[in-house]
Amino acid sequence: MAEESDFMNTGPSVGPQEGGGFPAAPPPIYTCTLTPELVVKAREELQEKPEWRLRDVQALRDMVLKEQPNLRTRLDDAFLLRFLRARKFDYDRALQLLINYHMSRRAWPEVFHDLRPSTVKHVLDRGFLTVLPHPDPHGRYILCLRPGKWKPNDYPFVDNIRAIYLTLEKLIQPEETQVNGIVILADYTGVGLTHASSIGPLLAKKVVGILQDGFPIRIKAVNIINEPRIFKGIFAIIKPFLKEKMAERYILHGSHLSSLHRNIPRCVLPEEYGGVLGDLDSSAWSRTLMDSEVEFVVEFCQPDPLEGVVFPDSMVFEGEEARGHSEDTFRGLRSQLYYCY
Repeated sequence: MAEESDFMNTGPSVGPQEGGGFPAAPPPIYTCTLTPELVVKAREELQEKPEWRLRDVQALRDMVLKEQPNLRTRLDDAFLLRFLRARKFDYDRALQLLINYHMSRRAWPEVFHDLRPSTVKHVLDRGFLTVLPHPDPHGRYILCLRPGKWKPNDYPFVDNIRAIYLTLEKLIQPEETQVNGIVILADYTGVGLTHASSIGPLLAKKVVGILQDGFPIRIKAVNIINEPRIFKGIFAIIKPFLKEKMAERYILHGSHLSSLHRNIPRCVLPEEYGGVLGDLDSSAWSRTLMDSEVEFVVEFCQPDPLEGVVFPDSMVFEGEEARGHSEDTFRGLRSQLYYCY
């Protein structure tokens, strides 16, 4: 039932699963790769019925072709399934998520223009992010962020966002990630006032908007460790844009990591892990992304998928008109940053 699309689905494997390593991407022609256990989980949590799966995909495909005929998007089964699973097989919400997914590229060209791994190699080399090679006991891969590795004078923060987005694109390919979701683990060691003051509400709003409403991934928890006092000010910038359900998934552990190890056992983390992620080896994930250069060129270095598409002004991604209000909000929050510091 898969159809040809404007974008090729190259999707090379990201590594063998046997004996550990990152999960493999699905083949271009859809074949279900879920284990019997994950089939049950998808049915219970996502309302996914295997016997209706391809019928549901075709329904979403028909909606795209009828309601957004000018939208240049992939229409293959594997791609559309990501959006159905992310919205629990609600057709209307899945279509809106698909539109938002493409709208984000237009709303934030600094992130999405020429988006490929080689353009963020400097971010990967500094160890700003990595993905642990083994999932947690719930089958969720762990995206590790180390904001303290970023120095504001070295390169714009938007480069970090580009690296995060590429990582999410790679992680969402396997079906097990679509069902299980991911966990974010952020180590704030070394983060200070300079870092916090470089990220304003407009930037925070765009990032949160994409993660909540513009990308087909389930973020099941955000674990924050070694957060400094300044984090209260940072979170004050982010929280107004978080939905209640997502805000509840932020867990602050401080430097006492017993609660973290209850959720992410030590066996999942590197043996040298000792309370910070400073010695975490990020080379394997860096190689995974760099080896996917051609894949991302095909996916992101194409004409505007929204060219000729007309959307109402009430779309999720508001663009520059929100800048004035956001900057006023930032001025009000800046005093909180200094107070916390």
